[in-house]
Parts: sequence; structure tokens; C-alpha cells
Amino acid sequence: MAAPLVTPETINAATFAADHVFVAKHRDPFIVKLQVLLDRAGISPGVIDGYWGDNVQKAVQNFQLSREEVPDGQLSATLWAEIAQNDTTPVIAQYRITEEDVAGPFAPSIPSDYREKAAMERLSFTSPSEMLAERFHMDEGFLKALNPQANFSVPGTTIAVAAPGGDVQGEVVRIEADKGLAALRGYDSAGRLLVVYPATIGSSDTPSPSGTVEVEGVALDPTYTYRPDVNFQQGENRDVLTIPPGPNGPVGSVWIDLSKPTYGIHGTPAPEAIDKTFSHGCVRLTNWDATELAHMVKPGTKVEFLD
Repeated sequence: MAAPLVTPETINAATFAADHVFVAKHRDPFIVKLQVLLDRAGISPGVIDGYWGDNVQKAVQNFQLSREEVPDGQLSATLWAEIAQNDTTPVIAQYRITEEDVAGPFAPSIPSDYREKAAMERLSFTSPSEMLAERFHMDEGFLKALNPQANFSVPGTTIAVAAPGGDVQGEVVRIEADKGLAALRGYDSAGRLLVVYPATIGSSDTPSPSGTVEVEGVALDPTYTYRPDVNFQQGENRDVLTIPPGPNGPVGSVWIDLSKPTYGIHGTPAPEAIDKTFSHGCVRLTNWDATELAHMVKPGTKVEFLD
């Protein structure tokens, strides 16, 4: 079966069809639309990339849980109508690149070695396209595929971008870190589910905590202190290192400190890898999801780890 044509027009026009077959490893305009609408509903699919995969299916399951439905992850006409909610706002919009967007500064590259990272002034984005992809919750490869002729370094260039909507408003008083569904869920004081994010939660070698802890504080644009005797050893680095801030740092753009020492909820330099790689005991979100959550919590917010 041929892969569907993925353009702003086909994405905005996409709708549910019971007989539609998703072609493996090919982007699908319907999936792009589904991802954007889930994001608007406060159920983050992670990066918007047009692929049907675990994070999208888990987002569908979490949407069902938010409606107190059986979380089977199966799409239907009824479920699609609940997700779409008669939303006629285009899910792909036009954006004009500004002088500020291309001003940087951008890092020429990000080394993998922590000692080399520590020698840098800042772990910035490496290009305008990486920065813009993150701003619009998109996979950078998808942003480029949607705009094959665009030069992202030229102010005035008009590009097609996802339109996921604004941040969810409200106060999260309780968080569930669900290891089974690889998701983090935030509830308000009335028990209403406000947000759901795909998450990387620990690993078999460095498991996340069990039971309940609390938020102790929030740091935006944080540095990261690498302590191999406390956390883990990266490469041959055996000394304590201070890694500078930036979206491409080990903990991304945000650190939400938890009451269990050395543990936190944080961002990532690789949003496409959420729930696909391990985290050293912490809870890793995309930078945009972690930033949204950081503005909804405060010291004392409960965080319960569910096995």
C-alpha cells in the first residue's frame, strides 16, 4: 500500500475512517491531526511526527481514562468525535520566521561526553529548525519534511507548523507517575485530570522510587551537577562536573525537584526518545511538557509512583 500524501492540506482535511490502514514507518495525515487534537485536549502525544506508535496509542488510552472509558487504545468514530470535539481550527498553521528566531546563539554541535559539555557556555539549540520544532511540539524531521523548500535561517520565511494550542491552565495538586503506561498524569484539587504526558520513568538498573514523594521546588533553565559517586558514571568521567543550562542539557529546560534526594521530573534534549530510552531513576518529559507542568505545581504537590 502506498504511503499517504502528507501536506498541510491533507492533514487539515483528515478525518476518521474505520477502514483506514496505517502504513508502517510512513507518516499519516490523520495521525498528525490526532496528535495535535490530543495535545490540545491536555493529553500529550509527545513529539508530533505523524507516526502511529506506542506514544500515540498510550495517549489515546489516557484520553479514554480521562473520560472514564475502557482504555483499549482502539480508535472508533465515537472516540474520534470525542477527541475532535467539533474543533474546526486548522491543526497546521502558517508561521513567519522572525529575526529573533534566527538570532541564536546556537551551538555548533552538542558533544556526548559530559566533560566536553561542561566546558561549553550553554547547551543551546543547534539550529533555528530545532528551536522551532520544539516550540510547536514537532519532530524536527517532520518539520523539515512538511517544509522541504524552506530555509529556516532566513527571516521572513513562511513555514507550515503544528498548532497544538496554549498551555493548560490550573493547579496540579497530585501527580501519578504510571510506570505501566509510561505516563505522568496531573490532577487538580477536585480530582479532575488536567494533563497527561508520555514519560520515561527510570530503568531496571536505576529504578524510579516507589510510593509517594513531594515536589520541593522548580528550576527553569537549570544547570546539572554530574556526580558519578551518587548517580551514574558517564563514559570515563569520574569527577564532579557542572553541566551548563540549555534545552540540550541532560535535564533539558526544567528540573522539578522531588523530596527523594537526587530524583526529579525534568526535560530532555531528545524529545523523540521519550518512552523509548531509559532515565537514571528520574521522570523524563519533553521540554514543553515539563515546562507546562512546572507552572502548575508548587512545593508540596504529591507525586505517586505506580507500578
